[in-house]
Amino acid sequence: MTDIPATASRRQADHDRNGRTPEAWKGVAGEGWLRALLIALAVGISGLFLVVPLAVIFAQAFAAGIGGWTSNVVAPDTLHAIGLTILTAIVVVPINIGFGLAAAWAIAKFTFPGRKLLMTVIELPFSISPIVAGVAYLFVYGAQGLLGPTLDAAGIQVMFTIPAIFLVSLFVTSPFVARELVPLMQAQGTDEEEAAITLGASGLKTFLRVTLPNVKWALLYGAILCNARVMGEFGAVSVVSGNIRGQTNTLPLQVELLYNDYNAIGAFAAASTLTVLALVTILAKLIVERRAEGAIRRRGGGH
Repeated sequence: MTDIPATASRRQADHDRNGRTPEAWKGVAGEGWLRALLIALAVGISGLFLVVPLAVIFAQAFAAGIGGWTSNVVAPDTLHAIGLTILTAIVVVPINIGFGLAAAWAIAKFTFPGRKLLMTVIELPFSISPIVAGVAYLFVYGAQGLLGPTLDAAGIQVMFTIPAIFLVSLFVTSPFVARELVPLMQAQGTDEEEAAITLGASGLKTFLRVTLPNVKWALLYGAILCNARVMGEFGAVSVVSGNIRGQTNTLPLQVELLYNDYNAIGAFAAASTLTVLALVTILAKLIVERRAEGAIRRRGGGH
């Protein structure tokens, strides 16, 4: 006997895979003018507010030709800003990967008092303005701040140096990896880890052979998002770096500095470099998403 609900479900899935509107949505979205209007709005708004500004950046950056763009990008201060931006990402992203893994493992795999409070604290940077984060670090590590006199007595200066950029970038980007891992680890449960430990595996071996492979795509995805935010961060870094030319300027700060100097082509050249870095990050994100979806399909829809 034919299983009518199963057949209908398969037909629905076929419609989804073929890119057509599922039956259940036809009464809501329709096949005609409403769908065309929604698509036109999505494409139009995306083009107007996303594509056109990016196109203007590259058009202005290359207004003086490839030679003008190159001379502005290889200017010493801009080159230093590019290097400092990449260095900040190299330092901050691995630390946040370690922190995110540890925090997610503790929250998802163990039960302890204050677990929900810990998750709320980890997500705090999402709800705090980067400017406020920068000012908070200034009040803690600045000369007149909470630890300022102690640091000064020890001959240590934190604010307006490169380590200050690392510290505030760690704060701003700390939730990205943990936020990707916690829901996944909670959904996976602890059955596989308990089985591995029952078979005699150590805690480290269980983590490396069981936990880490199960979350590798989410981990990589979180790392990519963290990297994108580190490279584009402006507000918090502008407060703690001091905006010293050729010393503590990251690429976003260099763009503003050149623009304020009425060097529009230089500003757009620096902005185009930052945009290329962002596009590379987006491309990496798309590749990771594809690989993760493929891995999920191969495992039959589970993680």
